[in-house]
Amino acid sequence: MLLYVNLLNNFCSVVVVYVWRFYNWVWLKPKKMEKCLRDQGLKGNSYKLLYGDVKEMVKMITDAYVKPINLTDDILPRVLSFAHYSVTTHGNNCFTWAGPIPVLHTTDPAMIKEVFGNYQDFQKQRGGNPLTRLLAKGLVDVEGERWVKHRKIINPAFHVEKLKVMVPTFYVSCDDMINKWEEIVKEESSCEMDVWPHLQTMASDVISRTAFGSSYVEGRKIFELQRELAELIITVSQSIYIPGSQYLPTKNNKRIKVIYKEVKSLTSGIIDKRADEMKAGKSCNDDLLGILLESNYKEIKQLGNNKFGLSIDDIIEECKLFYFAGQETTANMLVWTMILLGQHIDWQDRARDEVVKIFGKKKPDMDGLGQLKVINMIFLEVLRLYPPVVAIPRMIHKETELGNITLPGGSFLVLHTMLSHYDPRIWGDDVKEFNPERFSQGVSKVTKGQTVYFPFGGGPRVCIGQNFAMLEAKMALVMILSRFSFELSPSYSHAPRSIITLQPQFGAHLTLHKLKC
Repeated sequence: MLLYVNLLNNFCSVVVVYVWRFYNWVWLKPKKMEKCLRDQGLKGNSYKLLYGDVKEMVKMITDAYVKPINLTDDILPRVLSFAHYSVTTHGNNCFTWAGPIPVLHTTDPAMIKEVFGNYQDFQKQRGGNPLTRLLAKGLVDVEGERWVKHRKIINPAFHVEKLKVMVPTFYVSCDDMINKWEEIVKEESSCEMDVWPHLQTMASDVISRTAFGSSYVEGRKIFELQRELAELIITVSQSIYIPGSQYLPTKNNKRIKVIYKEVKSLTSGIIDKRADEMKAGKSCNDDLLGILLESNYKEIKQLGNNKFGLSIDDIIEECKLFYFAGQETTANMLVWTMILLGQHIDWQDRARDEVVKIFGKKKPDMDGLGQLKVINMIFLEVLRLYPPVVAIPRMIHKETELGNITLPGGSFLVLHTMLSHYDPRIWGDDVKEFNPERFSQGVSKVTKGQTVYFPFGGGPRVCIGQNFAMLEAKMALVMILSRFSFELSPSYSHAPRSIITLQPQFGAHLTLHKLKC
C-alpha cells in the first residue's frame, strides 16, 4: 500500500511539473515578454493563448492569394498581408505573435545594419517543426565556428575565376531554352507563352550542370524532388508546431521523409562517384561539387585532421543548398525582369540596344557581360521591387540589445527586405514605380549608405552565390533580348506570392515575337 502511495505521489509530482511548464510556456512567459516589449514603447497585438496571431495570419494570407491584383495595385498587402498590416497599424518597429513566441518586425536601417554585422548574437531562425529544416541546411543554417569553416571551404567554388569557367555552361542551358522557344514561335513568328516554367527548367539545368557536371541528369531528379519538398514544407510551416508532431504518420510527414531520404541517396551517390574519380587521379574541379571536394581535401590535408573538413553529410547539405538557392534565385529574378520589361518596352529596347552594341552577333562572354550597365541597372531595380526573399528571420537566444531596445531571449526578429525596398522615405514618391535610372550611380548613392537595400542579405553572411546568380541572369537575358521582343499577354494575371521565394502565382504569360536576324 505504501509503495502504491509513493508511486501515486511521484506520478502526481511529474504531472504537476509538466502542467506548470506548459502553463509557463503558453501563458506566463509570453505575458512577461509582452510586458517587457510594451514597457520599451513597442506596440503590437495582445497575446492570445497558445495560437497568438497564427489564425489571423493564415486567414489574411489565404484571403490575399485568392485572386490576382491590378498591375498598378500596391503588392505589399498581397505578398506581406499580415506583416504589412501590422507595421502599418503599430509602426515600423512592432511585434506580433508566432504562437507563444513574440516576433519583432523592423525596417530601421541602423538596426538592420547592426543585425547583419553581429551574426553571433542574431542567428538564423530555428525552432518550429524540425521537418522544415529538411529542405536544405548547409552554409545558410550553420552558426559560429561551423559557419566559418563551411564558408572558408565553399568560397573557392564562387571565386570569379571559377565563375569564368562556368560561363560556357550557362550559355548551353540558355541556348537550349531559346531553341525551344524558337521552335514554338516559328509557325506564326509570335505566340503567347507562360515563360515561368521554362525559366525554372533552364535555371535548374544550369545548376545541375555547374554543380554536378557529368551527373547533371541525376541532378535534375534532385531538383524535381526538392521542388515537391518545398511545397510540402510550406504547408507544414503554416500551422502551430506541437512538439513531437513530426513523428505522426500523416500523409505530408511520410512524403517529406521519403523525399528527404531519396534526395540524400541521390546526392550521396553523385558524391561517392566523384570521390572515386578523384582517387583515381581524374581532374574533377570544373564544377561546384568538384571544387568543393577539392577545397575540402586541401583543408583536411593542410591541418592534418578530418575534423577540420566537412563531413559527407555536410557536403550533401551544401549540394542541396546549391540546388535550391541557385535555381530559385535566378529563375525568380529572370521571371520578374521579363514581366517588368514586358510592361516597360522603352527599357526593353534600351537593354536590347546595349546587347547589340556590346556583342553584335558574337556569343556572350565574361568580359562583355561585365560591361552591361543598362541591364545591371534593370536587375538592381527588379531585385528592389521583387526581392527573392521578402523577409529575413533571426532568432534571439539570449537577452540582447539592439539599438535602444532590449530583446528578450526566445523571441524572433524579422528584417523586412521588401518593406525596406518600398519605403518612400528612402526611395521617394516613385517608390512603387519601375525606374532603373535610380541606380545609374550605383546602390550606395541612392541609399545614401544606409542599409535599406539587401536582396541578397548583408554583412559577413551575405549570399555567397549572388555573383553566380547575376552572371547567369545576365547571360539568359542577353540571349533572350537578342532573339525575341515580348510584351505582357492579355491573359497575364498579376499575382506575386511568397512561397519561400517570391513567385508569380499564376505564371508569367507573355507574347513573344521572333526578331529578324
